[in-house]
Amino acid sequence: MQKQLILLLLLIPMITFGQETQDTLQEVKIEVGRKSLKKSLKLTANTVTMTSNELLKAACCNLAESFETNPSIDVNFPDALTGTKQIKMLGLTSPYLMITEENIPSVRGASQAYGLSFTPGTWVESIQVTKGEGSVVNGYESISGQINTELIKPVGDIPFFLNVYGSTDSRFETNLHFNRKLSDKWSSSLFVHGNTRIAKNDMNDDGFLDNPLGRQINVMNRWQYNNAQKGWVSFISARFMDDEKQTGQVGFDKGSDRGTTNAWGSEINTRRFDLATKIGYVFPEMPYQSIGFQNAFNSHDQQSYFGLNQYNIRQNSYYSNLIFNSIISNTMHKFATGLNFAYDQYEEYVQVPGIDRSFDRIDNSVGAFFEYTYDNTDNFSLVAGARFDKHNRLGAFFTPRLHVRYNPWQKGVLRFSAGRGKRAANIFAENQQLFASSRTFNIVEASGRVYGLDPEIAWNYGVSFSQQFFLFGHSADAGFDLFRTDFSNQAVADLYRSPQQVAFYGSKSIANSLQVEFNFGIIENLHARTAYKFYDIRTDYLSGSAERPLQAKHRFFGNLAYETKLQADGSQWKFDYTYNWMGRQRLPFTGTNPGEDQLPDYSSPFSLMNVQATKVFSRVFEIYAGAENLSNYRQEKSIVGSGDPFGPNFDTSIVYAPVFGRMLYAGLRFKIK
Repeated sequence: MQKQLILLLLLIPMITFGQETQDTLQEVKIEVGRKSLKKSLKLTANTVTMTSNELLKAACCNLAESFETNPSIDVNFPDALTGTKQIKMLGLTSPYLMITEENIPSVRGASQAYGLSFTPGTWVESIQVTKGEGSVVNGYESISGQINTELIKPVGDIPFFLNVYGSTDSRFETNLHFNRKLSDKWSSSLFVHGNTRIAKNDMNDDGFLDNPLGRQINVMNRWQYNNAQKGWVSFISARFMDDEKQTGQVGFDKGSDRGTTNAWGSEINTRRFDLATKIGYVFPEMPYQSIGFQNAFNSHDQQSYFGLNQYNIRQNSYYSNLIFNSIISNTMHKFATGLNFAYDQYEEYVQVPGIDRSFDRIDNSVGAFFEYTYDNTDNFSLVAGARFDKHNRLGAFFTPRLHVRYNPWQKGVLRFSAGRGKRAANIFAENQQLFASSRTFNIVEASGRVYGLDPEIAWNYGVSFSQQFFLFGHSADAGFDLFRTDFSNQAVADLYRSPQQVAFYGSKSIANSLQVEFNFGIIENLHARTAYKFYDIRTDYLSGSAERPLQAKHRFFGNLAYETKLQADGSQWKFDYTYNWMGRQRLPFTGTNPGEDQLPDYSSPFSLMNVQATKVFSRVFEIYAGAENLSNYRQEKSIVGSGDPFGPNFDTSIVYAPVFGRMLYAGLRFKIK
């Protein structure tokens, strides 16, 4: 398989690219200085922009690994087998985020568990992280926030880019970018990504692989058309990805042991195809008025098994969004309005204790939205939006959202947001870590239209304040944000009833989130970021109100970044250090297991440290090396019942800390400009 990967990368034809022009489809961003994490005093929403420089501070091989240095996002491992990282914001997992790629919904439905690992980090130009409800223009599903990824644009990319990466957990990766300016209006990009893990690692000696064996081929071709004189701009993107993972016991042989009790093993094989188009027109005589039309089709096919459990899901989706932007009287009063349509066809098969059946279904919705923006160009702005949707399973419903920004004094900003979100929970796709257990699956309710459950509905409210100032002659900022999410109904996976069962049902829950930040330029080119986070997340389980498991109430984040002075030839040193402290976490109930398979009610607090050093030799070549989990902290027992994986107590989903331990990595980047 490794030889096939190398051969494919060598056979990709080389194309070259051209010069940068204006992308009129993108939101205009004013960026000052060379900060890699940008906050604005003028944006209405509570949004932080991560630039490509921020993504270079860690071993962010894919989008899921790109948030290690962002205090707004919590990064966790959902299980002890797949090595996939899960993100949380405001204490809620990624399904409650609207995750978009250039404002087109991307990670949703069948791709919830692993979709963030399907976008290579080198493809990303910037990431906008918004806390609280997202814009009604993008849909009704956002509850805790929105993460929008902007990919590298063909018109502005360099002719050639190479990134090679290797790590001590036997992961190797290659990224190739090719660019070519075809004419004064057409540009095209080809991105090629390949990664593989070839060696078996069992650092905690429990007989199971700490990370899966696997490989991924990911290829995307983008086309961009710009005609600034006539006001037209368009994008066409096509992508194919093939991802294979194998995990389980070290001695598992998929050729002879699959479907037997000889050894416990798992395979997760995913193929995905995406096609997206965007076309925009800016009226030449009225630059404040534009119309845009987005279309996206994707096919996602996952075939997987976990020991004797089986899970297959295929999703074909189509999304279309027509947006018109203009003003009311003057540019202080702007609006966006339009229509969108979404269609999802699911073929889903679940074979686990308690369930052996298909959940095939079709979801479709049509909606209309209107969003009004007022900005006095000085100290006050608001964005008030509403949309009305008709969904074949969720019914007809109204979604209001509001964001307000006020600058009470110089370099201070106060924000408020409120809004409603509604979604159909994909309870199996979003909880795939539970398949790698011996639990019996039980859907308690059976009268709703979403797996027998009712739709999830939540209101989110938030207030934040940030102040920029100078301290000892250097720039600094401090602030806080406080959010509350009220679920009138949430699809709950109850792990408290019994260690041999998971029960799904609808219930009420609340999620309170407080984050306090202080960021300071200590000396020239040395910057510190610090953040304390407090979460109070409780759910009304059938047994009573209780903390959400595997969620630390208290967390502390710190980051130090230092750069030497940039030389005339482009050479420079860069150093980054990131520290995370996690308080104790409530663990799922294991009290009725035999003594050796019981866990305490709470985990112990622990710390994680990551470091990286980059040597930039010139504007075209650099090398980097680093370490994750520098202190080599590992969860003491990451798999319950590992000695008898086909027995009643087996569970790989109770993971609150790293499994692998210390990981060292190194790589290089080469550019042709």
